[in-house]
Amino acid sequence: MTTSTFKYIDPTTIPPSTTPWAKVDTDVTAFSLTTRRRSVSNIRDLAPGAFGTDISGFDVFHAPAKEKAFTDDSAVRGGYYAEVEALLRDKLPGVQRVVLFDHTIRKHDPAAPRQPVQQVHVDQTPEAAAARVRRHLPAAEAEDLLRGRYQIINIWRPIGHPAADFPLAVVDWRTTEPEDLVRVSLLYPKRAGGGEDDDGDDRGKEVLPDPATAASTEGYEIKGESAGAGREWPLCRRRELTCRQAKHMASRPTTSTSSFMSRT
Repeated sequence: MTTSTFKYIDPTTIPPSTTPWAKVDTDVTAFSLTTRRRSVSNIRDLAPGAFGTDISGFDVFHAPAKEKAFTDDSAVRGGYYAEVEALLRDKLPGVQRVVLFDHTIRKHDPAAPRQPVQQVHVDQTPEAAAARVRRHLPAAEAEDLLRGRYQIINIWRPIGHPAADFPLAVVDWRTTEPEDLVRVSLLYPKRAGGGEDDDGDDRGKEVLPDPATAASTEGYEIKGESAGAGREWPLCRRRELTCRQAKHMASRPTTSTSSFMSRT
């Protein structure tokens, strides 16, 4: 057990009868955050069976990837996506179909458009999850899938070495309540023009916005909805690092691959 600092939404900074928003390409939001020091468990110290995708909402596996660099977008979408699908089918029972719709390379680097998200949150609300299915599948297929069981799953892995300064932390859903959450609209930059820039696919198109206009919502549109934590949750950190390790390890990027799938 160790401790760390976590950031939560401060509900008192959200005007009544309004929906707060957050931008995906920069750390700009319509609310303020509050910082709390919390205890964190090392997931590797937990007893076997204490967690799992269908138990706590997360799991951890030792599954080295063949893809190492994550610098060639076509290689990620081709070979690595196939690796991810194979991993899901191997580790989760009853998978009938897998659709990979996104991947993000996060770097703690001022020049990187996708930084580590420094806020306790849920990536998708139930409504946003259903909207994702409709966005990435033909209408008839989407509605058929939505009548059964489906899940959105993020697959995270560090690139090269463990993430020392921003290790991934996860929350056991059984320790949460719906009233803990604050719905947040996700603002994506509008893609000007036509053709490839207007195909609804945001992968590989992230750029840093102009700092002078970062606080403005002009040129943005709502394309998702997450839920930020407004109250404290118990946390598990995937890898616990000693002070010595953290001191001597450089900041390393991580990748997350997002998918939805139907299951029996």
